[in-house]
Amino acid sequence: MPSALDDPFYYLNNFQAVLDWIGARYDDLLDDEERGFIAAFAGLPKASRALLVRMVMRKGTLFRDSKLAYAEIGPTRDAMLPLVAQGWVDAAPSLELAQLFALLRKPEIAACFGTQLGRATLRKADQLALLHPLYPEAQPLEAWYPTLDERIYALQLMALCDRLRLMFFGNLAQDWSEFVLADLGIYQYEKVELDAASRGFRQRADIDFYLHLYQCRERFEAGEAPAEVLADIPPAHDNPWLQSRRARLLFQLGQHCERLGEWALALEIYAGCSYPGARIRRIRVLEKTAEFDEAHRLALDLAAGAHSEEERQHLARILPRLQRKLGLPKAAARKPAPVLRLDLQLPRGEDFVSVEHCVARHLADEPGPVHYVENTLINSLFGLLCWEAIFLPLPGAFFHPFHAAPADLLAADFHARRAEAFAACLAQLDGDAWQATIRRNHAAKYGLQSPFVYWGVLDETLLEQALLCLPAAHLKLWFQRLLLDIKTNRAGLPDLIRFWPGERRYQMIEVKGPGDRLQDNQLRWLDFCAEHQMPVTVCYVQWAETEAALA
Repeated sequence: MPSALDDPFYYLNNFQAVLDWIGARYDDLLDDEERGFIAAFAGLPKASRALLVRMVMRKGTLFRDSKLAYAEIGPTRDAMLPLVAQGWVDAAPSLELAQLFALLRKPEIAACFGTQLGRATLRKADQLALLHPLYPEAQPLEAWYPTLDERIYALQLMALCDRLRLMFFGNLAQDWSEFVLADLGIYQYEKVELDAASRGFRQRADIDFYLHLYQCRERFEAGEAPAEVLADIPPAHDNPWLQSRRARLLFQLGQHCERLGEWALALEIYAGCSYPGARIRRIRVLEKTAEFDEAHRLALDLAAGAHSEEERQHLARILPRLQRKLGLPKAAARKPAPVLRLDLQLPRGEDFVSVEHCVARHLADEPGPVHYVENTLINSLFGLLCWEAIFLPLPGAFFHPFHAAPADLLAADFHARRAEAFAACLAQLDGDAWQATIRRNHAAKYGLQSPFVYWGVLDETLLEQALLCLPAAHLKLWFQRLLLDIKTNRAGLPDLIRFWPGERRYQMIEVKGPGDRLQDNQLRWLDFCAEHQMPVTVCYVQWAETEAALA
């Protein structure tokens, strides 16, 4: 079967497929400009359509015609004429000095500004700084450089095309290269059944909200003052997915205010932010500003209805500290379940491999192979067993062919919306079907994008040892914990796993090198495993040569 890339106009076909997709699913949300573009685009000569798509898919909006030479399109200037006639391309844009510099090569700059630059050998940036005060006004290329046999074209449609791309992908992180990567087989996606109602935006206001929020994020990342960005962030939205994006931006603004010491603004932001962690950050800011009574009151309220293990872990540290500062009796703290400790003194070795690999090599033997898996193994087994539930075609979860994960994967109701499907998957662990399901999905889905499965790690040897040695009851507990908080609990699992296939048992090992300490998510996983009598050990390593040097 011929590849889609064998057609020299593959990119035009992909662009047209997006327009067709949007026309079929979003016609009621299109504005007059977008609807007019889609209709007019179809009536252009093929070479002109192809040239426009080439420009849309390239970086920036200013192009030299010599850089727009494509064999399948033919003469650039001929193909450009209909685009200029439509007003989609400006054939004589006014250029600021910085824009001109970005388009010209250094010898051309010397020829254009030789008098002002003299013979001094300067970097391009220094040349621009020297000339900038002399040329404050924008002007066309022919005014800048009359002798240059070149034309500059300015694409006028990028904002419109970005809106169309947003409607198709549901985000601005993915771009037109997704089609090429899929055609090349670099990225392969699960084929989820999509109907005409499968779309990420329900109303035009959703698109406008996303774009407004995106612009606020760009301003924040460009260094604009947090208060100015905050003033323009739109009010809360009833679309949970869009509201989660708003909450994340507010949380990042609050963190930035903390770094700047703008405590009052940070408190204001956190008070109105629903993003996980905002409630704890608000208490921490109150503590930093010595508002201990208010911090203690909020901490008690939060303890009565903590959303996650992470919040409970933070409160277990914060409350005793606040109680001490307020002279209150210290509440009894829950002691974590004890975890076995292993201390090793190992030679660093000349190959300078990681401390985890050093421990794996040291412990491994024929009856007990050791694998460096960290977060990959348990997540992968979960992803394979629950593949059907994860890729269930629910409204708003999938709306184009390039989803590596459901759009609502990190939403608070992700599990609840699929509770019956996940229950059916996990119920297999109560019988004998689970191993066959994992093997079947490993074979049938191999290489497909997944938010959980690490194909590069989970080879057949590791898979078979895991299926033989990991008890179904332990897998069920791990998978249930993953579903409680996917964002947080996908990480923090122990680094190594050791199997004894002959005895059908295993041991998980968290490795800490000299000076390293356990992170919060690791502590929570270790506590969970120890509480459920799962074999887990923390291995602390010292380098033998360091000890010898100290002796």
